[in-house]
Amino acid sequence: MERNRTNSTSSPTVLDLFKQQNLPACKSVLTPAWVIATFMLIGFVFIPVGLVTLHASRSVVEIVDRYDVECVPKAFRGNKVSYIQDRSVPKNCSRFLKVHKHMKAPIYIYYQLDNYYQNHRRYVKSRSDQQLLHGLKYHDTTSCQPEEYKNDLPIVPCGLIAWSLFNDTFTFIRERAELKVDRKNIAWMSDREHKFGKSVYPINFQNGTLIGGAKLDTNIPLSDQEDLIVWMRTSALPSFRKLYGRIEEDLEADDVVRVNLMNNYNTYSFGGKKKIVLSTSGWLGGKNDFLGSAYVFVGSSSIILCFVFMLLHIKCPR
Repeated sequence: MERNRTNSTSSPTVLDLFKQQNLPACKSVLTPAWVIATFMLIGFVFIPVGLVTLHASRSVVEIVDRYDVECVPKAFRGNKVSYIQDRSVPKNCSRFLKVHKHMKAPIYIYYQLDNYYQNHRRYVKSRSDQQLLHGLKYHDTTSCQPEEYKNDLPIVPCGLIAWSLFNDTFTFIRERAELKVDRKNIAWMSDREHKFGKSVYPINFQNGTLIGGAKLDTNIPLSDQEDLIVWMRTSALPSFRKLYGRIEEDLEADDVVRVNLMNNYNTYSFGGKKKIVLSTSGWLGGKNDFLGSAYVFVGSSSIILCFVFMLLHIKCPR
């Protein structure tokens, strides 16, 4: 009884005070002066930051060229799917890109796909992370279906993502001299080191009658096949770019770069688009006006609201 009396008279804990909503609190009083000053401060901070960000984005030089339509022979323009599926028809094509402004090395090469939903649930789950890292020893039948076997061995790497690996290729020529493209270190280091095994090699990959995309070198481990690593980091949006390589030479204004490409990848069956992108980079990365525009919009809106509240306060003061 004495113990119960002691517990009942003990002081309440912070948790008890929180549950009973008895904690000390303060509530700010938003006077007109504070509201007007706050909106004005937001505007004066956000607008300069937005202008600086926009300037950094506009300083990036970018060349974008869509090639999936022009690289189809005129005889097949009415049925592009039959063209891309016919292996007897040559898929080579040439495009000419004119440089309008000096591009300082490194110049990043991207391929861009539009209307391609890599975020589809079944597509995203169609991979075995354990198999990519450890090989056959940890083959995951929940991600790689049992039918993905050939000659009693599973396909490595398995799944739709690897099977649909992008297989268009590009060669760049300026004034009859080929531009060297560095295709090393295009994937994230964390992916190369921790997600793809250094002793895991492709097995039975693209050996069936149905070929989805690019093939892999069976003598090179998955950790060194960076095209695959870049492709398997799926995009969240239906329009995305993936890094193909880097040109380590400057391009001058009015230079014309000829792109010899192989138009192998089938985007015609689902209405997709293919583009080649050459881009420099700034201190904020590639060309993207959204962040700067958002800062300017929020800052401008705050200044407008500041003046509206100021006029209302002058007309109807408290």
